[in-house]
Amino acid sequence: MAKIATREAYGKALMECVRTNPNIVVLDADLSGSTKSGSVKKVNPDIFFNMGIAEGNMMSVAAGLAASGKIAFASSFAMFAAGRAYEQIRNSIAYPALNVKICASHAGISVGEDGASHQCIEDIALMRVIPNMRVLQPADAVEAEQMIPEVVKMEGPVYVRMSRLATEQVHDENYKFVPGKVDVIHEGKDILIFASGLEVNEAKLACDELRKEGIDPTLVNVHTIKPLDEEGVVELAKKHKHIITVEEHSVIGGLGSAIAECLIKNYPTSVTMMGVQDTFAESGKPNELFKKYELDSTAIIKKVQEVYGNDKVER
Repeated sequence: MAKIATREAYGKALMECVRTNPNIVVLDADLSGSTKSGSVKKVNPDIFFNMGIAEGNMMSVAAGLAASGKIAFASSFAMFAAGRAYEQIRNSIAYPALNVKICASHAGISVGEDGASHQCIEDIALMRVIPNMRVLQPADAVEAEQMIPEVVKMEGPVYVRMSRLATEQVHDENYKFVPGKVDVIHEGKDILIFASGLEVNEAKLACDELRKEGIDPTLVNVHTIKPLDEEGVVELAKKHKHIITVEEHSVIGGLGSAIAECLIKNYPTSVTMMGVQDTFAESGKPNELFKKYELDSTAIIKKVQEVYGNDKVER
């Protein structure tokens, strides 16, 4: 199966949404070729607005269009969308709960050679903490393509986190995206792994190898980070002694934090978080960075063996 980036799927899905919904408008901050939002110009150039390198202004204009009844999609790199425009997102979009969909690409360390200034590892934390904001992250192009039409239907602000890197597909043509519900990729018995975004594929590769060793993990794709499917998370947690979370984001405030917060309230248990460990990453090729910051399948295998091995010693 061909490798496809979630940003590519976003552009394709948005183009189809524009064909069927005349109420959509699309804004970008001079990066439409990279975010793929510019694809809508092939359908209707009149609904696309290049706002230039002025992300704060873009979000304010998106808010105004949404207040006028439009469904506004606003795109840029995650570092600029979530970071540079944070105040406008908080005060002009989320506070009045306007119908703006912030679709940010080039998130995480998989941006690679662009370096720490562009490797946004804080955006999920920033968006999670804002009231009225939903936070979604597709695992692959299949999921991204199904996610965008559902985002159109959602009332109020949504943050969708996408990647630059083309990756293997986790899902096949039979997959059905269900907003707000965890997606169980494989149900095992020995250890529970929650992953999101590109880390779902890395975790899947790890689980394939672990099963050869006789360790059968349950792998769960968390595409909806906020609002989290707390019922689904707790139900799965009750079936497993140990839980690992894996994300291409800081371990502070992201997927791991969301899972831990949920379980502390509802079912206190052990959680091991894998992610960027409170550091800025270096510039480098994505696969090299995943290896260095222990986010590749090899690192996941090692962590599972460590946690599961300790469990067997304890027993």
